[in-house]
Amino acid sequence: MHVEVRNLDKHFGSFHAVKDVSFEIEKGQLIGLLGPSGGGKTSILRMLAGLEQPDSGEIIFHGQRVNDLAPQDRGIGFVFQSYALFKHMTVFDNIAFGLQVKKASKSYIKERVTELVELTGLKGFEHRYPHQLSGGQRQRVAFARALAPEPQLLLLDEPFAAIDAKIRQELRSWLRELIERVGITSIFVTHDQDEAIEVADEIMIIGEGRLEQKGTPWDIYKEPLTPFVASFVGQSTQIEKASSLKGFEGEGGPEGTKALIRPEYIEIGTDNEFTLLSATAPGVVKHLHFRGSEWLVEVEVGGQVLTTFRSLEKETLKAGQEVRVLVHRAYLYNDDRSWVVENPLKGNPLSVII
Repeated sequence: MHVEVRNLDKHFGSFHAVKDVSFEIEKGQLIGLLGPSGGGKTSILRMLAGLEQPDSGEIIFHGQRVNDLAPQDRGIGFVFQSYALFKHMTVFDNIAFGLQVKKASKSYIKERVTELVELTGLKGFEHRYPHQLSGGQRQRVAFARALAPEPQLLLLDEPFAAIDAKIRQELRSWLRELIERVGITSIFVTHDQDEAIEVADEIMIIGEGRLEQKGTPWDIYKEPLTPFVASFVGQSTQIEKASSLKGFEGEGGPEGTKALIRPEYIEIGTDNEFTLLSATAPGVVKHLHFRGSEWLVEVEVGGQVLTTFRSLEKETLKAGQEVRVLVHRAYLYNDDRSWVVENPLKGNPLSVII
């Protein structure tokens, strides 16, 4: 199903939840609605489902305006954060529920449920009740139930929020494979950026009711269009005055230009680890945090505390140690524009307005 949203707007009392949001989703895409809690993600999803009515704007499925259609007439499947399984029904009956409501034949119901049980890895659990299943199994039942009536659009509200970390990681890969096999247009809400980056074809960043940016995970990470996106996706340190950074002294003028710098854009080490010391600035290690595969290092440079990573294969640094710091690139912004800048001192100048 091709989805188009035009100028969607929604208030809850005096709270402006969704502000003039427009986007298109191509048939078969898996889209992640990503943003902080309270940003408007679930409100958008519920309006697509027909569970909330927009104050203004249009929702168009496959060329048809569906604003006035009831949820059951929109051709959607909805997976709730809480699963919303029927406790008194078996796995088989939970999956079959939507088909029974549509008065499908018993033979078709049996065939369809059997197919979905196989597809979702629930074979052997058909006669169990929800309380006899793990969290991951209950979520699979919820997916199967949503898919049973063969919807054209699958909507998922924080689908993995109630599941522990290990099972959540497994289900991400499983969901991605399932959607590809079924070929259904899907939209899922999450506040977990790792989840969105790993699972989605494209991500829509929602903040304070606005669509900040839509694009592939790679494009959004490498070329954020707004300070909100740059600060929300990935880890970043905000610098109030970009010109205080070594190599960025002339960028944006002396006042009014801020910078966001991601850890992977910063290189830290001893003097003998750099071939071009003139591109580096002196710093002092403040704290080190062991992350299993690497160190997370906080280093003070010119009165600013930056955060970066350091490989376990390199010499282990100590708190209080003097080091050299090279900022490879920074995301700069002011009230008028934003742009990514490479440090010209390291011999590869690049400035791209975005």
